Amino acid sequence: MLTQNEFSILRFVYETPLCSPKEIAETTHLPFDSIEKTLNLMCERGYIADGRITDTGMAALEPYRVKRAIFLAAGFGSRLVPITFNTPKPLVRVNGMRMIDTLLDAVVAADIPEIIVVRGYLSEQFDQLRYKYPRIQFIENPGYNESNNISSAMCVRYLFQNAYVLESDLILRNPKLIRKYEYCSNFLGIPVKVTDDWCISTDKNGVIKSEAIGGKDCYQMVGISYWDADDGSKLANDLNDVFTSPGGKERYWEQTALVYKKENYQVRIRECSFDDVVEIDTYNELKKIDKLYAL
Repeated sequence: MLTQNEFSILRFVYETPLCSPKEIAETTHLPFDSIEKTLNLMCERGYIADGRITDTGMAALEPYRVKRAIFLAAGFGSRLVPITFNTPKPLVRVNGMRMIDTLLDAVVAADIPEIIVVRGYLSEQFDQLRYKYPRIQFIENPGYNESNNISSAMCVRYLFQNAYVLESDLILRNPKLIRKYEYCSNFLGIPVKVTDDWCISTDKNGVIKSEAIGGKDCYQMVGISYWDADDGSKLANDLNDVFTSPGGKERYWEQTALVYKKENYQVRIRECSFDDVVEIDTYNELKKIDKLYAL
């Protein structure tokens, strides 16, 4: 097993061969002397040679390989009416590209082997994705209109190990947010001084402690998360417990790990910015981003 620092440095060398310790420090924010010490150690172990990752190094990274990406795409998208009367929100085109394509392209570029889309509303329209993404697997959520998105998570609750879970109505501007290797469970968030949106707060170690609507000095939630093997296994049972509890159908799926069963998890925040990803909540927001809808 690698330590967090060893993993971060080894992944960086894999992604950026012949990089300097300074380049590693600028991205990972690790202390410079720690980076040099770790690089020397990994060279001694045979993980790195001549500035590049070796086959032995690749084998060390393999336990952290992302196995699948799960897209939750079953909902109606009521706040984007009238566009969603005839088109599922993830398939709405923004500046010529379907929203879900910005995410799928990143998943394909990261060489993630399994792509699973949970669909419901106008489900047959998602078939068009197979022309561009032939590896897609579809899972039906027949109860999408009777509950919140926790019902979609229930449909794939045994597949959360080593998996990204993505809301399908985001516009991803920074595809590097989707990575081939992940060390531990994490949730993307944008640091903000104040927000009236869904947000999460953390302890001093970056572990998520609470989720709420509105907050100060917190992280605005982004609907992209990763779940390691242990947490993914726990989610299978915990999702069922929350879903079948009184009022469970009205929950959001991530509240299982961040609210109702949070004692079972140590999910870390992964920072991103408003430049990295865009969430379109309303038709007016869509018109501001894509002027064709304003005509």
